[in-house]
Amino acid sequence: MARGQASRYTPGWKRGVGLGLLTFVIALVTSPLSESAVRALNLPLAVLIVVVIVALGVVFDIIGVAATAAGEAPFHAMAAKRRPGARAALGLVRHADRVAAFANDVVGDVAGTLSGAAGAAVALRLGQWLDGLGTHLVVGPLVLALVAGIMVGSKAAGKGFALREHQRILLTLGTLLEGIERLAGIRLYPAPRRTRRRAREAAGPRRKRKGGRSLATAQEKG
Repeated sequence: MARGQASRYTPGWKRGVGLGLLTFVIALVTSPLSESAVRALNLPLAVLIVVVIVALGVVFDIIGVAATAAGEAPFHAMAAKRRPGARAALGLVRHADRVAAFANDVVGDVAGTLSGAAGAAVALRLGQWLDGLGTHLVVGPLVLALVAGIMVGSKAAGKGFALREHQRILLTLGTLLEGIERLAGIRLYPAPRRTRRRAREAAGPRRKRKGGRSLATAQEKG
């Protein structure tokens, strides 16, 4: 792997520690809340909460994979043409390591933890409903296995979709993020910044053209 690619895709140990602590805090706070909410609701609403948690984890996993799979060049061209969503998409691609770490690791792992806790609560409610029918003993493991299988299978399918349609996914997400920025004045994506090397490369042809015009002018005067 090239040095530039390694710096793009490999987060530093400080970022890893920070994201690990963030994931720990979020899971510690949200897991009991989700489990309590599922236990307090009736069975259909509890199942709906589990489905929403699984869908959230799959969506963010798709975003993280799409950000790492995409390249900057197409979004540079679209941003130059002021295509909606291209500027935000370019920022996501340029900071793909941060996007993937947050989407896949933080949100994905928290969603997995929450789905397990909520699935256990659903299994408990379903076991109570089936109590006396002789099947409540297998309901818990069956529900937990079903939730885990749906989560893993959906993420696997989502990864394939993200690899095929990463450009469309990022443009759609970029349009949404730019709309939120315009309405609320809050930026939810990294700003794409020009590096010094890109600035020199962009300025190089202009200097050559300017020099060429000066040389032609001097020849005409001569």
